[in-house]
Amino acid sequence: MLDYQPINTTDQAVIVTASRNDQAQSDTAASTNVIDSATIERIGEPLTLDFLRLTPSASVSVSGTDGSQAQVRIRGAEANHTLLFIDGIRANDPAAANEPRFELLNADLASRIEIVRGPQSALWGSEAIGGVVAVDGSADPATEGVAEYGSNQFTRAAGNGGFKTGELTVALGAGVQGSEGIDAFDTPGDGDRDGYWNVTLRGRAALALRGGNEVGVNGFAVRAGNQFDGFNSQTFSHDDTLDNTKNRLAAGRVWLSHKDRVWDARLAVSLLGSTNRNLLDDTFLNETEAKRWTLSGQVSRSFDAGALRNRVTLAAEGEKEDYRASDEAFFGATNQHRTRSHTALTGEWQTELSRWLVTDLALRHDAFNRFKNATTARASALFKIGGRFGIAASWGEGIAQPSFTDLYGFFPNGYAGNPEVKPERSKGWEVSARYGQGPVRASLTYFRQKLEDEIVENATFTSVLNADGTSKRQGVEAEMHWSPGAWLNLSLGYAWLDATQQVIAGQPEQREFRRPKHSGFVSADGQRGRLSYGASLAYTGKHLDRRDSFPFELESLDSYWLATARIGWRIDKRLELFGRIHNAFDADYQDAVGYQTEGRSVFGGLRVAFGR
Repeated sequence: MLDYQPINTTDQAVIVTASRNDQAQSDTAASTNVIDSATIERIGEPLTLDFLRLTPSASVSVSGTDGSQAQVRIRGAEANHTLLFIDGIRANDPAAANEPRFELLNADLASRIEIVRGPQSALWGSEAIGGVVAVDGSADPATEGVAEYGSNQFTRAAGNGGFKTGELTVALGAGVQGSEGIDAFDTPGDGDRDGYWNVTLRGRAALALRGGNEVGVNGFAVRAGNQFDGFNSQTFSHDDTLDNTKNRLAAGRVWLSHKDRVWDARLAVSLLGSTNRNLLDDTFLNETEAKRWTLSGQVSRSFDAGALRNRVTLAAEGEKEDYRASDEAFFGATNQHRTRSHTALTGEWQTELSRWLVTDLALRHDAFNRFKNATTARASALFKIGGRFGIAASWGEGIAQPSFTDLYGFFPNGYAGNPEVKPERSKGWEVSARYGQGPVRASLTYFRQKLEDEIVENATFTSVLNADGTSKRQGVEAEMHWSPGAWLNLSLGYAWLDATQQVIAGQPEQREFRRPKHSGFVSADGQRGRLSYGASLAYTGKHLDRRDSFPFELESLDSYWLATARIGWRIDKRLELFGRIHNAFDADYQDAVGYQTEGRSVFGGLRVAFGR
């Protein structure tokens, strides 16, 4: 997949991933959300994951305390149907079922989070069925730091800095956080605490050359560990165990770009590596590791034809993945080494007519070495009416390759992959009415999507297969944003979702798990004088889940409200004291059956800033 070129701004009006080129949010027909650096800082949550709750139709599921497996399902899609970019690098983990590792993303190193909802595979390829999430760090070389301490022995420290000399800009960041956690096992008792730790580094260096050229390098590295309650080795039932996992995720990218009024050309090469190591106390059990090499390039040309402004883009990409699995617990029974590769060609044509009509057509062909080749398309249009109102419509296709786990995963007496499964395919459309005037933006969207060849568990939960039937998703999203000044940035959202699965054609449809029918959020942040403040309230409605141990029964999980708040007081130009509260209503809730979550917790800290 192409490592898209991340923008170096926190301007909410610019969207990166709704097109192969960045564009104004007011000019895109896609449904998008941007969470900027001010909101991230003022709400103050430590993990990027928590900010995704402030997105319509984004269902967040965490299997226990912070640091545990976290899954995000956008518009009812699967957890591995969201494509993640981190600082321009495609970051879905090939060693962990192609899922984005949101539980590993430290929010202290994120200056901007962008979410594009709906199928985007015609632009970005595999995994972009539910949508795309882009997490970018700051390119600002200003120096700042934060330290925090609170409930359950939570500690947090982070810093960003860098320098600019001539045409060279360097920005670096580092963050560490961790907690003793709580006993996440859902049976009352004096079980062990399940904590986590996380160390993250990121860096970016860019050298501006003459004639609109630029050469640069960027990358990130995450090292993390978390404890969790796994399965009894004798009964294979969920139990209060000493399981823990250690994760490494790192990537680097080198790019060369040219940009002027007519041409925009980019060439990039990147490498991502991942290791997931599972242990029982200090005893090694098994490990998965993977690497992904990507070479990509694209060229865009802008030109006018009468009143019609055009931009045509052509892109080519090549990718290779290498996957390994090993174990000691089962005497090497799970050991394997697999590789796969694919190439892709993409074309996109954008037009704008007299500022009242914007259209976008995209076509992509993926050639896989292990699957049937796939061609995906997308078409969208935005009609602007009177400068305040707009009507947008789009149709698109999505694909998702089977993960290495789907194909070759193996667990003795428990699970065996199916090398015969084929990629999943999706088609969907949406239509929305929009309003924008001054500080107010609002939208109402209806979407409908169907998924074919969905990869599902077989009847005995020991392998996977492609469903014969069609999975369907439809929903309504309502949003409103009001930003009258620095003192207030207010966002409200609500989503109704109907997501069903049909494993066998002609059989009754079943509700999908971990996808609430009703969800919503309210967030507000701002600054007035020395005082800064931020708060969010996210609602997750009732939803089904299946217990992950025998007899795998279905359970209905209750709805809940998750409230967070932060308030800070600037002592002088450089120092700010702040306090933060998480789960302020002390909600007793579960995102996944059998895994407790943290109750009300409070924190305090200090933020220091230089050079801004």
